[in-house]
Amino acid sequence: MHVLIVTATVLIASCANPQSPVANCRMQDQYHISPDQHSAGVDSRGDHAMGFSQETAAHHFILSPDGGTIKVSTKRENDDATRSEIRAHLSHIAALFSSGDFDIPMFIHDRVPPGVPVMKAKHDAITYTYAETACGGQVRIKTQDADALKAVHEFLVFQIQDHRTGDPVQQ
Repeated sequence: MHVLIVTATVLIASCANPQSPVANCRMQDQYHISPDQHSAGVDSRGDHAMGFSQETAAHHFILSPDGGTIKVSTKRENDDATRSEIRAHLSHIAALFSSGDFDIPMFIHDRVPPGVPVMKAKHDAITYTYAETACGGQVRIKTQDADALKAVHEFLVFQIQDHRTGDPVQQ
């Protein structure tokens, strides 16, 4: 009985901690899926929504003092088709996010990512600027609003974790 209580306490504490490897356990428990099934779903829905294979592109999410950056690049230098698809996707994302539309990340992740409700409410206080890079593109996110900044960072940390990029989750 004591082992069961300790195990339940550890699981609850892990779920409440957004830095925990089981931070997505609420969703996984709700749908009775494993972390591997969740990751496969993110990749599959990402392929569909982004227009390119997650196998041929690398995502990076960088936090900065005034917001952050979403970067996507081809894994192969001469992959012109994927580079074009990345650029089309990210320019579209910048426009959608600017208008407060976060339907694509909600579809990809099968839930409302942390930070999105505030980012929607404060879309006028946040700028999303698309730029091409040599191997793909990036969306620079900037704000001077403290609440919006906190939301942007929550959103980017979630992206780092759910896309398994290994990027730093702190500045």
